[in-house]
Amino acid sequence: MEAPTIRIKKVSSKSELKQFITLPWSIYRGNPYWVPPLISEEKKLLSPGRNPFWDHAGRELFIAFRGDQAVGRIAAIVDRDFISYHNDQTGYFGFFECLDDREAARALFLSAEAWLKNRGIKKMIGPLNPSTNATCGLLLEGYDSSPKLMMPYTLPYYHPLLEGCGLTKAKDLLAFRIPVPEKMNPRLEKIAVVLKKRGLNVRNIRMKEFHQELKLVREIYNSAWSKNWGFVPITEAEIEHMAKELKPIVVPELVFFAEYKGKPVGFYLVLPDYNQVIKKMNGKMGPLQIITFLLGRRKITDIRLMMAGIEEEYRKKGLDGLLYLESARAARDLGYKDSEISWLLEDNLLVIRATEMMGGTLSKKYRIYQKSI
Repeated sequence: MEAPTIRIKKVSSKSELKQFITLPWSIYRGNPYWVPPLISEEKKLLSPGRNPFWDHAGRELFIAFRGDQAVGRIAAIVDRDFISYHNDQTGYFGFFECLDDREAARALFLSAEAWLKNRGIKKMIGPLNPSTNATCGLLLEGYDSSPKLMMPYTLPYYHPLLEGCGLTKAKDLLAFRIPVPEKMNPRLEKIAVVLKKRGLNVRNIRMKEFHQELKLVREIYNSAWSKNWGFVPITEAEIEHMAKELKPIVVPELVFFAEYKGKPVGFYLVLPDYNQVIKKMNGKMGPLQIITFLLGRRKITDIRLMMAGIEEEYRKKGLDGLLYLESARAARDLGYKDSEISWLLEDNLLVIRATEMMGGTLSKKYRIYQKSI
């Protein structure tokens, strides 16, 4: 008997959106490393009106069916801010998940490409979920452990699926592991003393001025990352949304600003690896899961440096070392054992070398793909 043919359906109802969001549960069933996303957060992420990214972007969601079984999904995304910033008719694909089914993958990509092409798009990159300011890439190395907060876990066969659809490498993203040191590096501490005499200083975030502090993060990030591959400026609405989402989970002792003569010129946004708790919640946020989260967050052992930036004119002055020293000291004092810096562009050699000098070792690699359409 022949297998049923592939049918592609656009998501157009709440029930279909739920089916789109929950499809990964069937793909990763039994996988010990996958971290189920919170369903309520995925709905918010994908819903125009609930996430300000969609104020400057449009999307279409597709589900692939073989017979009555959902076997894959993809999102086609047009980000007008990316197009205007780069002057480049490039769109995204994202939220790709699929069984090891080449026909389904091919049908999904053909649907996404057609939707993008109808909107004047000449090239697509991804997966971006939904942009480089969120979760992105397919896991390429490091399948034997769970991802840190807001980092993806995907399956090895995804790469031949994409390559079979004509996609090629655009850029690799790197994650580095740095054990939290029990003792601070004496050389770094001596350098810190000298730097402070030169007007360089590091301070923690001021929680009473949280929204204003996050606006500083936006200004520094948009300046520091402006020349990086795939960069799209964070909007005021997006930083306000981020502030609202982060405030309940931020640990003030782990968020730092670097200042030069009182002017903020760099930052480190470090968060506990809440994935260690989220993994046990199976996508739900009921009363039992909230209790699980509140109790489990006290036992988190790892942290992730998820956003950082130093304005260009203040680089190569030792600020990266100063930020690392203070964050490592805080992490040690709070009882954390391990840290991840992620992600770094594979060709950001300045930051990669600095990370290696601080004891970082490559732990995971992710790939973003591209295709002319």
